[in-house]
Formats: sequence, structure tokens, C-alpha cells
Amino acid sequence: MPDHLPGSQAGHPLRVAVVGSGPAGFYAAEHLLKQPGLHVVLDMYEMLPMPFGLVRYGVAPDHQKIKSVTKAFESVASRPNFRLLGNVEVGRHITTQELQNYYHQIVFTVGAQSDRRLGIPGEDLIGSHPATHFVAWYNGHPLFRDYQFDLTQECVAIVGVGNVAIDVARILCRTRAELARTDIADYALAALSASKVREVYLLGRRGPAQAAFSNPEIKELGEMEGADPIVLPAEAALDELSTQELLTTPDKTARRKVELLQAYATRAPTGKARRLNLRFLVSPVELLGNAAGQVAGLRIVRNVLQKNAAGALQPVATDAFETLPAGLVFRSVGYRGTPLAGVPFADRAGVILNSLGRILDPQTQVPVAGHYTAGWIKRGPSGVIGTNKPDAVETVVCMLADREAGVLLQPAHPQIDAVDALLQERQPQLVTYADWQQLDKKEQILGAASGRPRVKFTSMPEVVAALGRSS
Repeated sequence: MPDHLPGSQAGHPLRVAVVGSGPAGFYAAEHLLKQPGLHVVLDMYEMLPMPFGLVRYGVAPDHQKIKSVTKAFESVASRPNFRLLGNVEVGRHITTQELQNYYHQIVFTVGAQSDRRLGIPGEDLIGSHPATHFVAWYNGHPLFRDYQFDLTQECVAIVGVGNVAIDVARILCRTRAELARTDIADYALAALSASKVREVYLLGRRGPAQAAFSNPEIKELGEMEGADPIVLPAEAALDELSTQELLTTPDKTARRKVELLQAYATRAPTGKARRLNLRFLVSPVELLGNAAGQVAGLRIVRNVLQKNAAGALQPVATDAFETLPAGLVFRSVGYRGTPLAGVPFADRAGVILNSLGRILDPQTQVPVAGHYTAGWIKRGPSGVIGTNKPDAVETVVCMLADREAGVLLQPAHPQIDAVDALLQERQPQLVTYADWQQLDKKEQILGAASGRPRVKFTSMPEVVAALGRSS
């Protein structure tokens, strides 16, 4: 197998497997590989043929600057003691138990791959989707490229006001010209170019002061070529509790957020083709369906804010209801991890059971030797891409301490290339980092021809063809 560390080693280096090639995985690899005097050889497993996880498949295509973080990841991947084992799914091509035969330490950095549900009637009607599925679809995720979203609907509702929700709203509102300057998947560009969507609703259960999206993203809504942001003056106005909260917080960001939203409330629509309605203090109570089992409306209730026992402001439903004529609904109310076979999982929290990144035995709560986690699957879906760096460092600090203490797995086959034969047998279409560099270059060449950052390969047959392999 290409890309392995050349030559024989005196004794065995520390062999580490990182499962997942998103930001947390790369930050963990970076901190491990830069340790002075530490002889470590690291294999990074990725179930998809392309690396970078959330950066490639989660960051919105019109936010190219955020994706520049991959430059740092490329620097990590270029080290001779790093190997990418792409298109290899742990649990399918190699089990977590089998990994223990080859590595002293295993780090799971697989992210939060499922969404939280609304728990309301009608949630499973046709036309009701997790926002994560739509994001993966327009970003060219191979497992989601064949999903269908009914963009013939004129009205779309998005439940949630976090950054993912606002990404979905913005992509729905972008013009074809705006999207054509991005690396959005070709099939998504075609579908969105033919979209009939005219009204988009973003629904927040609390007020503007508590909305989770960032100020730069709010400002960006006012700069879209084909959509007007609409905020109702009554919903932009702060209640007494929110006003007190803003006056007592040292966080100027929240005050600026309110100012931006209140400015939209005073701005007259300019007659653009689409309207993005930012609604606050409303909660969904039921998705209404038609005879065909499709979403035909979304019933929402007005809320007021009250302090709970801990002093936090919480929404409380009133008896005032409203129905939005939405035929397509996306939920974006939180995410949770998915259990991995053989890895202890805290189901209620939706994360791997751990302490500071050390995976714990569910019976004894004692760390499981050689098993670690980092990123969203460790702490839950919080923060931005950079938040994963200190999180990963915390885990690696534990790994280094355990190595010093001799608390490691004792693999039967710690040789650098010992796992290669097994992987070649089970996954002949393994993708190395050198392969990815070829694919990356070809994507960028294809993009340059049409003035785009890249044109993504979105299926394994496309990858195989681009690498000149037989399927």
C-alpha cells in the first residue's frame, strides 16, 4: 500500500488510529505529530473517499473562507508518519475490535451524525426533513446525493435559528449566479436554479437576543442579491426580561445582534424575488398534511419568555396560533452522535461515554485503555470549527500521559504496514492521501474552467474514474 512510512524502525513506534478525518481528527493528529521526541505513526480512517469531514460536507458552499482551514490539515497530512485510509468504514471494513490488533491508541472523532427531532405530530410527513440532510445534499456528500427535496414548493419553513438553519435559508434564497460562484454540487446547483421557492421562514422559539446565529451571518442576509430579509417589528422589540439580560451582560455581540435584527425590522422590502422571514418567539406544534401524506402547512404557537428556576429565559407557549403555508420543512434544533459498535455510548447525551477524552467502561466508569474520543462525538455539537482544537488537545494530553504511564493497548501486530493486507482485501478501492491530492487537483481544474473554486466529485464511480482505476 502506498503512503506508508519508508524503511524499518528500531523498535515499534507508537501506533495511533484516528477514526474520522474532520477537524477534530486533524487537530488531534496535529498535536500528536508535533510532539518533540515522540516516535508516532498515525493512520487516519475515513469512511468517505474524501477527507475533511465537516469542512467539506458541512460548511456552506458560499463560505469559502472558512474552508481555508484545510490548508493546516494538508500540512498535517503531508508528514511522512501520517497515512490517510479513505473509503474505509470502521465497523464494516475493519471492526473496532480488530483495530486493537494493530494500534496502541485509538481516537474516535466521528462527529454528530444524526439530528434531534421536534417531537410533534406530522413530523414524518413527506416534505419534512432534517436540515443536515439538505446540507449534505447540496455539499455533495456521496451518501446524500440521491436525496430528493421538493423545490417546487413556494413556501419553506426552517425550525431553528442556529448557523446551520441560517445556512439552509441562505442557500434556498441565493440566485443561480451567486451559487454558480461556489463549490456547491453540480446536481444541487441545477435543482436550486430551477427552484420555485419564494418565501422562506426561519423560526426561533425565543427572542432576537437569544438567537444562536452569528452576527456576520445576520449581516450577510442583507447582502443577498435575490432576497429581502423580513423581520416583524413586534418580534424584533425586546421584552423586559431580555432588555435586562442585555443590560447586565458584558457581551457586546448580543447587543449588536439585536441592533442588526431591529434594523431589518425598519427596512422596507426592495421587491426582490424571494423573502426571508426571520420569526421569533414562535414554536412549531404540528405539521399539517394533505391527502397524499405531504406537508401542507406548519402550525406554530406564539411564545413569551419567562425565567426558569436557574434564572435562564425560557419560552412559554401562549394560546395564540398561526399556520404557515409551508410545503417543505427543515428541522435544525440540534444534533447528536450515533453509537459505534463496540464503543461505550451515553445515549441520553448522544456522545461517546468519556472523561476528558478518555473513553469509559459503562459498568465501572474506569477509562478503557487505549481508547479516546474528540470533537462533537466527545462533547456534543457545540462551538465552531476552531473549538475542536482545544478539545482535541485535551484528549491528546490524556493520551500522552497514558503513554508515559504505560497504559496502552498491546497490539499483536504493531508493525507500520501490518494492517495493509487486511484493508486491501476488504476494500480494494482504498483512497490514500496521494490519491486525494490527485482528486483535489482535478476538482480545482474543473472548477477553474467555470470560474468556481472546484467541481466536486460526489460519487465513488466518479472517484474511481478520476483516479484512472477499474471499478
